[in-house]
Amino acid sequence: MKKEKVRERIIRVASELFYKQGYNSTGINQIIAEADIAIGSLYNHFSSKNDLLQAYLVKEELGWFEGFENSVSKISEPKEKILALIDYRKKLQETSKFAGCQFIKIVSEIGEGNPSVSGFARQHKEKQKEVIRTIVNEYAAQTKQADPDLLAENIFLLIEGAVITSTINRENNSFDQVKKLVQGLLP
Repeated sequence: MKKEKVRERIIRVASELFYKQGYNSTGINQIIAEADIAIGSLYNHFSSKNDLLQAYLVKEELGWFEGFENSVSKISEPKEKILALIDYRKKLQETSKFAGCQFIKIVSEIGEGNPSVSGFARQHKEKQKEVIRTIVNEYAAQTKQADPDLLAENIFLLIEGAVITSTINRENNSFDQVKKLVQGLLP
């Protein structure tokens, strides 16, 4: 097995802690201790906790889109891709034990106090919406669907609502409801 590089280990440990207990509740000393590194090693790779937060968000974004691509790689029909996106978000909730979306969590914790972080989270959600829009446009081209932009926006909002609802209720029934609604929107 290949040994994990120090930078990767720092990001992995920080990611787990930021997601599990929150950014503000996670201290540099805890990251250093749990990553089993010297303080100098951390600062050789990251100039601040905020830089580490940025690395965490980039890692999570890359992982999100890679996971989505893997979940739809063998699907050609646009409607099935949208339904697979709902299943993917449901699976993320299940595997995180209903801990919620990293991007929603960090914005709710930090707010607009860190514009680069809130901006990154906003851009991430826009990229997710653009993925939906692209798939809905494919679907609309096949079915002559009216107003694909509105349809994409509604699907995005339904999925985001399911993420929040499942986080609060600690169950995934909301995704099943969203899937039924989307099947109705995409006849």
